[in-house]
Amino acid sequence: MKRLSILIAIFIAATTFYNCNKSLKSNTHIISPKETQTLLQNHNVQLIDIRTPKEFKTGHIENAQNIDFLSLDFSEEIKKLNKKQPVIIYCRSGRRSALSTTKFLDAGFTEIYDLQGGIIKWKKQGFKIQNHPKSSRK
Repeated sequence: MKRLSILIAIFIAATTFYNCNKSLKSNTHIISPKETQTLLQNHNVQLIDIRTPKEFKTGHIENAQNIDFLSLDFSEEIKKLNKKQPVIIYCRSGRRSALSTTKFLDAGFTEIYDLQGGIIKWKKQGFKIQNHPKSSRK
């Protein structure tokens, strides 16, 4: 009888944890480059490129703000953003942005969009990027 009670308690705890985790993730939506473009054109969203500054300078989506996921102050920097406004995050291939969603949720964001495949897929599907001109040396 004790074993049955313990098994039931473990089951209830696991189910509660799963449902809580699932509801947190429900605020995060993985979207295609085409859906991203539509959101950028039709809605007031914050576009965040979480690649390194060096990667950002090689080209980024127009109007993106660069906040480096690998920097020590990433969590503090995203807290400065408007948590009530939807946020679209992207990186090179989608791995870092997928990892960063937890930090955005922890910071209090309620509407998070993750660009599927990152800037690689964005470019592959023919969407434009903004390049930084190389500085001239004298």
